[in-house]
Amino acid sequence: MPPAATVERPSNLSEALARGRLGIPSVVFFVLSAAAPLTVVAGVVTTGYAVTGVTGIPLAFLAVAVVLTLFAVGYVAMARRLTNAGAFYAYIARGLGRPAGVGAAWVALIAYNALQVGLYGAIGAAAEPVLGQLFGSSPAWWVVALVAWALVAVLGVLRVDVNGLVLAVLLLAEIAVILVFDLAQVTHPAGGSVSFATLSPDNLLVPGVGAILVLATTGFTGFESAVVFSEESKDPKRTVPMATYLSVAIIAGLYAFSAWSMTVATGPDRIVDASREQSTGLIFNLAGAHLGDTAVTIGQALFLTSLLAAMISFHNTTARYAFALGRERVLPALFGQTSPLTGAPRVASLAQSALGLAVIVLYAAAGWDPLVQLFFWGGTGGGFGVLLLITATAVAVIAFFARTRTEETLWRRVVAPALAAIALVAVIVVAVDNFAILLGVAPDSPLRWVIPAVYPVAALLGLLWGLVLRRTRPAVYARIGLGAESAVVDAPRTADEVTPPAGAEVTA
Repeated sequence: MPPAATVERPSNLSEALARGRLGIPSVVFFVLSAAAPLTVVAGVVTTGYAVTGVTGIPLAFLAVAVVLTLFAVGYVAMARRLTNAGAFYAYIARGLGRPAGVGAAWVALIAYNALQVGLYGAIGAAAEPVLGQLFGSSPAWWVVALVAWALVAVLGVLRVDVNGLVLAVLLLAEIAVILVFDLAQVTHPAGGSVSFATLSPDNLLVPGVGAILVLATTGFTGFESAVVFSEESKDPKRTVPMATYLSVAIIAGLYAFSAWSMTVATGPDRIVDASREQSTGLIFNLAGAHLGDTAVTIGQALFLTSLLAAMISFHNTTARYAFALGRERVLPALFGQTSPLTGAPRVASLAQSALGLAVIVLYAAAGWDPLVQLFFWGGTGGGFGVLLLITATAVAVIAFFARTRTEETLWRRVVAPALAAIALVAVIVVAVDNFAILLGVAPDSPLRWVIPAVYPVAALLGLLWGLVLRRTRPAVYARIGLGAESAVVDAPRTADEVTPPAGAEVTA
């Protein structure tokens, strides 16, 4: 065997994220902030009622939570063996092979960037009523977006626990106001009595349920990101599973309760019409009727901070994906560097900020609609990409454990992830069939096919790039999916000659 040739690289210290800074609460704050509870309750829930006319949305959130919990069983079992900021990319690489992992990485970068950058389009609209009430007028959407961009860019290069502290403050206030609004709605029922009619399964098993399930699934986007922060967690084997399960439970309970409480306040037979008439203003109008104008102003301000918190969370997630790819040389090595002062993925964070700035400037200069063409389309497209990644990861979990010696039970290795994969594939089929509805465009609009088609094309190109790496850069190819371990592996002449660290799983 020829001698191993070590690749010159920057100090390993510059390629390691800061360890031991995040406990379970901090990771939960990152996850829940990405889910943007107030944004979902005010926007996704009312949109679902208005667009589909289906009143079973509370049950839809609970049904999706069951599917995602099944997925999490295998997901966290794999997380106990693999600690990698690349999350989906690393898991798919170790389960379905390195080329598939690179394809997943390209999908992840597009999806999470779409989610993060899309939020800049919404924050201007969210700021308008608040700033208008406080100052009598509000600036152009892009001015507000640039202020938010600057805050996110600065936080992105600071210590991860500083970001976690900011998110904790914003998120706790956001959840508190949601619960206050919900309780006000339940204690002021339409007709004088609380109705549980929308909790009947008959309201879910109707035409249009497919679109509702897809919308409900997008409301959970971000729950999977606990693994992204595993390298910075104090005890990854405990933190990641607990944060994942807690996040799914909190999100499901909060969304289902909020969606139901709205129907109590309007009456089950009026919720669809009220949502169509008042759109995202419904929850604030109900609060104004029961709690007064001050409560509305506070709620609208927290709607603004909800978007900001989601931006911060998705920025950190996206930067860590790019960092993981740079560290393993799938992207240029520059992306794999961290700040020596804060341990943050400095270059990856700055690159994400540069993309956000470019998009804001482009949309402002072109005069494009920031709410529909940036936030709504970007959020829908990004959520669909994450759905594809979750489904592929469920399959990867089964494949990984099929060839790995483990004490995990059959339930964790096969049954739970298989059930989740079947259900998720069904949701994907329904999503593609209803994509025009989800985007709010005409059935014959090319966007209904162009946006979802971006992901299989990106996955194919990424897979081909993985095959190119196997042929032309075997040392890089051998490191794919190893995470922090990749920094201590000597680069052999061929991928077949690699000797991975102890315990590392080798995939083709």
